[in-house]
Amino acid sequence: MTDQITELSASALALAIRKREVSANEALDAHFAQIDRVNPHINAIVTLDRDVARHLAVAADILTASGADLPSLHGVPMTHKDTHSTAGMRTTFGSPLFADHVPRHDDLIIERFKAAGVVTTGKSNVPEFAAGSHTFNEVFGTTTNPYDPRLSAGGSSGGAAAALAARIQSISDGSDMGGSLRIPASFCNVVGFRPSLGVIPLQPSRDAWSWLARSGPMAREVTDIALVMSVLAGPDVAAPYPCPVPASRFREPLQRDLTGLVIGWSDDFGLDIPVQKDVLRVLHQQLRVFEDLGATVEQAAPDLQDADEVFSTVRAFDFALAYSELVAQHGDRIKPEVRWNVEQGLALTGADVVSLALARTRLAEKTRTFFSRYDVFASPATQLLPFDAALRYPTEIDGMAFETYLEWMRSACVVSATGLPALCVPAGFSESGLPVGMQLVMNHGQDFELLQVGYGLEQASRHAWRAPELHRLDTRPDIRSDIPAGQLK
Repeated sequence: MTDQITELSASALALAIRKREVSANEALDAHFAQIDRVNPHINAIVTLDRDVARHLAVAADILTASGADLPSLHGVPMTHKDTHSTAGMRTTFGSPLFADHVPRHDDLIIERFKAAGVVTTGKSNVPEFAAGSHTFNEVFGTTTNPYDPRLSAGGSSGGAAAALAARIQSISDGSDMGGSLRIPASFCNVVGFRPSLGVIPLQPSRDAWSWLARSGPMAREVTDIALVMSVLAGPDVAAPYPCPVPASRFREPLQRDLTGLVIGWSDDFGLDIPVQKDVLRVLHQQLRVFEDLGATVEQAAPDLQDADEVFSTVRAFDFALAYSELVAQHGDRIKPEVRWNVEQGLALTGADVVSLALARTRLAEKTRTFFSRYDVFASPATQLLPFDAALRYPTEIDGMAFETYLEWMRSACVVSATGLPALCVPAGFSESGLPVGMQLVMNHGQDFELLQVGYGLEQASRHAWRAPELHRLDTRPDIRSDIPAGQLK
């Protein structure tokens, strides 16, 4: 029964609970059993509160029996990303400075998940302060890939992606500044969605007008992304940006005839960004799937010459604003990548800010020109296959060496700089059996249309349903043995 429940999508599980074919307590039992079975091998879930979760499941079953109207995700168990504050539950941000931190309030995304009826059970692992796209920290250790536990699950939503792939849960919350939803989705054969600005309002912070980072969902299939967006989308009085897509839009049918869709594809984003040949080999096969569905695929990319400057400058500013005081007080206890980002931000000059404004304007004009001709921009979600989890980050691809820890993530970072909605969809497997995702981008506010395109690819290719061979997870390699493994209650 456990395997049957954990294989269900969130949509199917919520329906089964609603129809009283499965109880919330049975769903929770299956969730916990899967954590106990596979988590010791991948370290995706780092905090659990079984007692509170059981209380929530009992209350959910009572509500089901009452005949009351039930919320969309009623009784569905899930953990939350450890950078999202969750009231009454330890939330560490992957940092030793917050190892025992218990927030009093929920972040908006958690608040909306709870209002939708989920049974919150714990937290999924993250890199410290979500910096970087490989999930390790000094509090809980390294999260690895269910398809090969020697390899990275990506990040910063790496614990969430690994939990999805390992059938621990069917939906996850995540966030994305430079690929933190899309890269782990690609590495773990799941779906990651970075929405348009304002669709899921950002929690008010020291900069209410920040725009680069986004909150978003992950799931094993696009149908569940749409379901989650139907409860997460919508304006908030504390957020200054308008919501361009109403929640009700995500309840419409995903099926769409792709005949006539015009897709621009680029191997290297027009920037000579290095991408492993094994990744490109898989993705080129998927382009033929789009053509079989009636779409036209052309070699084309937006002019992204200004994207690197926009991303690096805004990221540096955001890190300095968020973490400069912590670095000043506790610099030796914070990982060097975070300190470097903060230093870059504090070194910005007035001339840098002027240059940023001009570059961002040019980038917006050029992407607008691209989308006046093309409906979709398609590209690699990642530049390489999942890598050795013992590394801090890749330092080269096909002989091209990198100067910073962000360069191997440029496939996602340059898209983040445009501010447009982006979706990573499972697109196949390498000859060595490792997942590869395709990144799809559409114009601002076309979030639902983007899900429709991703759904079309998913349904035609069927790669999303190729699960990892979890029965082979009988050992966990010694990954970063200097960092302790997570301890679950």
